[in-house]
Amino acid sequence: MSPSHLLALRPPPDIEARVVAFREAHGVRDAAAVPHVTVKARSGLDDDLRWLDLIPAVAAATPPVPVELLAPRVFPNGSALHLPARSPGAVRLHLALLDALRPASRFGYEGPHLTPHLTLALGRRDVPLDALLDAAGQAFPHPLSFTVTDLVWMRKPGPGGSYQPVEGWTLGGTPDP
Repeated sequence: MSPSHLLALRPPPDIEARVVAFREAHGVRDAAAVPHVTVKARSGLDDDLRWLDLIPAVAAATPPVPVELLAPRVFPNGSALHLPARSPGAVRLHLALLDALRPASRFGYEGPHLTPHLTLALGRRDVPLDALLDAAGQAFPHPLSFTVTDLVWMRKPGPGGSYQPVEGWTLGGTPDP
């Protein structure tokens, strides 16, 4: 199976450390090992990497992105425990990436209705998301706010692997208010 690619916003080191500590404390090991908020999932991010030529211009035209991580939730379909990210800037960046990449097909969650989030644990048979939700509520009791200044390409080598950062681009537009 071939690698998977995504484009993401990474939280600052202190928040990343809290997420990693939470995952380690609860034995969570999955593709979301490196904390991130996905702004462009796999569609249009093919292994030929031609899409990489388009990303610097989108990053340069995008202002730094304010993000507020809200109280933990589980997606209704049980796919993940996550911290929802209130971030109109992340959605605008997502839409700009869709416009630049023009993927032949999209995932149903892509578009203006995107739900930006930071995954704490992926839903699997051996992962009790409801129990983890209670623990996450205690570990992340208040909204966490930060501003992201880089767009990051992350790559997963294949099934069973985790997404790891490969390259980043500084966001260069005028900062959002």
